Amino acid sequence: MKKKFIIAGIIIVLSATLAFIFKIKSTNKKITEYNEITMEKSEMIFSIQSTGSVQPENKLEIKPPIAGRVEDILTDEGNEVKKGQILAWMSSTERAALIDAAISKGRKELKRWEEMYKPTPIIAPINGTIIQRNVEAGQVFSNSDAVFVMSNRLTVKALVDETDIAEIKTGKPALIVLDAYPDQTISAKVSKIAFDAQTVNNVTTYTVDVTPVKTPGFMRSGMTANVTFFIKEKKDLLKVPNDTLKVSENDFYVLVKNGEKHEKRFVKTGLSDGNFTEILNGLTEGDVILSEQVTDMGEATDPKSRNPFMPVRPGRRKR
Repeated sequence: MKKKFIIAGIIIVLSATLAFIFKIKSTNKKITEYNEITMEKSEMIFSIQSTGSVQPENKLEIKPPIAGRVEDILTDEGNEVKKGQILAWMSSTERAALIDAAISKGRKELKRWEEMYKPTPIIAPINGTIIQRNVEAGQVFSNSDAVFVMSNRLTVKALVDETDIAEIKTGKPALIVLDAYPDQTISAKVSKIAFDAQTVNNVTTYTVDVTPVKTPGFMRSGMTANVTFFIKEKKDLLKVPNDTLKVSENDFYVLVKNGEKHEKRFVKTGLSDGNFTEILNGLTEGDVILSEQVTDMGEATDPKSRNPFMPVRPGRRKR
């Protein structure tokens, strides 16, 4: 008898719970509201988004012709230098030994050896920027050590999906935004498109070099960059928000206001910028299209439809 009462109690609780859930679902209501959008001629800028990193276009390590010691450094990281400019003075191992010996014999002896045995200059081989300085005055190095690293200019190596690469052309404008400086925009141009692809996680991409029109001082090699490639600009066109487009049997349509009612209007679409889509046919200037906004208004929030198994929160007394 005790087991029968327990089973009967479980059945009653389950039945009440299921009935409550069914009531909640059956009393839910969906309210559809419409926002009106009047079609007007406007313009659209079509672009492709990509990410990449800042890298030197040509990275050049400057190594001394002989081993020795740095006597004087005339430049630093970030400095712009010209081809043929002296970056530092160095002594060969033999000169360094002679100069050190002359110092111990006094200024007259030192001056004689300095005039007789001149230091060797380290010269910039190209125009560019010093991006690394690996030595300090007085430091000894071998002829295999890179005392300076130069770059002729900084570029962004952006990875572009193969489905978009056909739209990108050399010389086209682009915009660079560095993660380190999100409020700064850098005007740029496409300078080179790789011929060889690379595949990462089954995605085929091409490297596109994007060169700033004017390299800002805060731009550094290795920074992460977001690149916007501007493909084309169209004016005097009709466009609709993407969320107003609906699909029926592979054809697009929008809801058009007709008096107090609305009707389906099939349209022919063009390019899209990700937020708006160009309308080639089906709409005219002055048409009013509708954007649907559906809201669930369940009666479960009504106190009368409260779950009987939930505890009731005590109310506050009125003063």
